[in-house]
Amino acid sequence: MHFSDLGLKAEIQRAVAEQGYDTPTPIQQQAIPAVLAGHDLMATAQTGTGKTAGFTLPILHRLASGPNDRLSRVARTPRVLVLTPTRELAIQVEESVRTYGKHLPINSLAVFGGVGINPQIANLRRGVDILVATPGRLLDHVQQKTVDLGGIEIFVLDEADRMLDMGFIRDIRKVIALLPKERQNLMFSATFSPEIRELAAGLLHNPVSVDVAPRNTAAETVTQKVIETDRERKKELLCHLFATRGWHQVLVFARTKHGADALARTLEKAGIKSAAIHGDKSQGARTRALSEFKDGKLVALVATDIAARGIDIDALPYVINYELPNVPEDYVHRIGRTGRAGMEGEAISLVCHDERGQLKDIEKLIKRSLERVVIEGFEQSAVAKPRPELPPRGARKPQGQGKPQPKTQTHKSGKSAGRPQQHHNGNRHR
Repeated sequence: MHFSDLGLKAEIQRAVAEQGYDTPTPIQQQAIPAVLAGHDLMATAQTGTGKTAGFTLPILHRLASGPNDRLSRVARTPRVLVLTPTRELAIQVEESVRTYGKHLPINSLAVFGGVGINPQIANLRRGVDILVATPGRLLDHVQQKTVDLGGIEIFVLDEADRMLDMGFIRDIRKVIALLPKERQNLMFSATFSPEIRELAAGLLHNPVSVDVAPRNTAAETVTQKVIETDRERKKELLCHLFATRGWHQVLVFARTKHGADALARTLEKAGIKSAAIHGDKSQGARTRALSEFKDGKLVALVATDIAARGIDIDALPYVINYELPNVPEDYVHRIGRTGRAGMEGEAISLVCHDERGQLKDIEKLIKRSLERVVIEGFEQSAVAKPRPELPPRGARKPQGQGKPQPKTQTHKSGKSAGRPQQHHNGNRHR
């Protein structure tokens, strides 16, 4: 199948061809016809499957195929709302809209917290067809009456599983209550937990289901290995691997913000050009680090799980789990950053005594045992004692244990400095 077989408008096919794409991915082959036909959609897809184009392409086609008087209005309310969990993903989705819609008279805008709200208000007043937003900032605009959601025809809930993990369920329900009853709903999730099923049941109407990856399985194109070592030797082992394997572009996962910063400093001292990204970094710092990593100026990017959601690199060769996640599904998300678009990748997990429980849970989830690799000189000690097990990340702690987790790292208080400018499609109808 080719993109020309999907019935998309010539302007969209031209933009796709200019990006060098000819053959749609499996999710695009299944999702695009369903969206074009006006069906609700429940899509389960791993990261890197092309899901963003799977909904932006048919949405652009539907808007461009509508009544011309809607497109010729100077001031127009949004017709499409895409809700995303993070700033990085909002930027990524809106960039996809602009890339594939550049030959169409359609405007788009990304709004998110951590930056000034006034430029967003000004752009909303000029008129927007496709609005991409994080929940907190969108509700800010609703409260200030600077956005009207009464004209929404298509609602997209992207990365629904991450939305729930970050505690956005109440905000999502508030947003849905503001939308017109008659609309098309598209829901995307990497995993399909009981919570996601419940959310889908209340949002979708006779949806078409698209599942391009078996539930909670790891990418087939990723080679997965485990190196067992002592906790105290992990940093030395990681530096040894960089030195002996000639790695040039590696995404390293740490469990905490503090741990990510400390590990990036260790790698820098070892002569490995590195940076850390997490929720406490300013939006500008995160954007610069991502750009330098994509351009090859950084050898290692150390990230926490949430910050890594905006990383979209087709040819990323390596993912290192310096620490295993407490939630096994996050392992699948992590290694899905490599082995994308059919390319091969390698995921290596450094596992100490403390993490044997997490490793067992991960292997149970993905229904396979991971290959163990021994690095001479870094063998795991038989007498090492594990530390007390950490409670799971997020809001699933038993009541009364520990202090409550923050609702989200992209909330509307705007604590961190933001992206210097907003994306607004310059291809305005003239």
